[in-house]
Amino acid sequence: MKKLRNIAAVLAISVGLSGPALAEGTIGLVLSTLNNPFFVTLKEGAEAKAKDLGYKLLVLDSQNDPAKELANVEDLLSKKISLLLINPTDSDAVVSAIRAANRAEVPVVTLDRGATGGDVLSHVASDNVQGGMMAGELIVKVLGGSGKVVELQGVAGTSAARDRGEGFNAAVDAVAGIVVVASQVADFDRTKGLNVMENILQAQSDIDAVFAHNDEMALGAIKAIESSNRDIIVVGFDGTGDAVMAVKEGAMLATVAQQAARIGSIGVETADAILNGKAVAKYSPVPLQLITK
Repeated sequence: MKKLRNIAAVLAISVGLSGPALAEGTIGLVLSTLNNPFFVTLKEGAEAKAKDLGYKLLVLDSQNDPAKELANVEDLLSKKISLLLINPTDSDAVVSAIRAANRAEVPVVTLDRGATGGDVLSHVASDNVQGGMMAGELIVKVLGGSGKVVELQGVAGTSAARDRGEGFNAAVDAVAGIVVVASQVADFDRTKGLNVMENILQAQSDIDAVFAHNDEMALGAIKAIESSNRDIIVVGFDGTGDAVMAVKEGAMLATVAQQAARIGSIGVETADAILNGKAVAKYSPVPLQLITK
């Protein structure tokens, strides 16, 4: 890599080029799923920044399958990528893929969701614990410190689900009048959010609020609640376009907005710094915003 950069520099001088050195190399981006608007936006942010910096970006979809994720990483490694950006399907399962990159001496940066093992040079994400706490504190405030709430959890084993749940429960557990009557997994999926919420509504006659670990589940829950003709407030997480519209229309109380495009963009910026031999932060936080009507 160093030899290639030296050759590029000599060529640039010889033909009279000026300005910043041209970036080189191919970056691989493996996403947990592209069946989710949040990760589509993340991809677009990464693509825009890669184009701006002059990198080729290869994007693969793991379809929420750890086995597919490992195969995707192995495919990219066979293409001699310079660096791997990965958004894990599962924080534990992704370790095998990261270690494969480590063995190939390809630097790794995780996006949105962290990994529990392997050598990761940097992690780019929102503070999910803080975001979950923001959602919980809003629900406590709106309910006046008393009420029954439901938690719809994301994919078990992901750092995002764990951290958002941790922050939310820390906020509501601190208030004696708030009781979590149900906490069930709906895998960050809108249809599963709908189905799980329908079952909870049948089992629980008294529900005041729902916190969903992402907007897709929140939007599914809203459909179930509307069908039941019950008055229940819903808070989501991610700040997707559909969720923001639901907030403006009054169907959703709020969404904790991540900047998906910014996560993708910072991921590529971090990759560029690593490939140019610069020091990078172990963790790059991306600010959150609570969106209400």
